[in-house]
Amino acid sequence: MTLDRAKSLNTSEAVAARRQALDLAHMRPLVEFVARLRASAPAGVPDFDPMDGGVNAECLFLLEAPGSKAIGSGFVSRNNPDETARNFFEVNVEAGLHRSRTVMWNAIPWYIGDERRIRAATGRDLGAARQHLAELLALLPRLRIVVLVGRKAQRYSHVVAMLAPAVTVLTCPHPSPLSFNGRPERRAEVLACLAQVVSKLGSSLTAHRET
Repeated sequence: MTLDRAKSLNTSEAVAARRQALDLAHMRPLVEFVARLRASAPAGVPDFDPMDGGVNAECLFLLEAPGSKAIGSGFVSRNNPDETARNFFEVNVEAGLHRSRTVMWNAIPWYIGDERRIRAATGRDLGAARQHLAELLALLPRLRIVVLVGRKAQRYSHVVAMLAPAVTVLTCPHPSPLSFNGRPERRAEVLACLAQVVSKLGSSLTAHRET
């Protein structure tokens, strides 16, 4: 698998290597989930990142919607070659949260922009995607925490609480450059949230992924 560093999915070779890992055991149910989504949902649904924990994840990061770089690489990944992904990669490393305990996804799992840019998510978008979140949560048997990242994803707070009442729901700002650069304190808020995740999960780390 490719080197785990910020923006490492910046070449076709890196993307191809990551794609080969989709056949690993911890990914297969999620690959099938994405295939079902692609058959019934709007175009532009990227895959989960096999460098994360897959179905063994204890923490789900739910962001808003895939950006153009996720569509380009084909993955919802902290290794995508954009500044939002870089920010998220760096705060997770700083917090000491091992990515094999986590999985990343989007409240709206398909691309909602045009050829030029992503557009803002609407209530209608969130409503259309809600049923797919229920299916995803059922595929994560070890899930203990859901972190809703950004204001649009946070509108799912009551939905997650209803679908998975035993799961702790946390919120944090979106790690976009606009968010972090416009209000630098937001980076500290994200780090504080990740510290809560680390504390709640404890220090033990199980090797989840198939080698």
